Amino acid sequence: MLILTRKIDDEIIINSEIKIKVLSISDNQVKLGITAPVSVGILRGEIYEKVKQSTIDAVNQSKNKVNDISGFKVNKIGK
Repeated sequence: MLILTRKIDDEIIINSEIKIKVLSISDNQVKLGITAPVSVGILRGEIYEKVKQSTIDAVNQSKNKVNDISGFKVNKIGK
């Protein structure tokens, strides 16, 4: 992990495409502005974790096999 100290209006540039700027600092909060190409996904950490867990849950759910097919309706096509 890279740890930096920045002041208001200071910027951090990543790969010459992503710019993070310190907009304001007050009490316990730092307001950041992020400029990046539209192809770069930007999520807050807690949202990223929820999306990741939802994806894992969906994959696990799709792996479950149907053991009881009695509840499924079968439509037969006439001769």
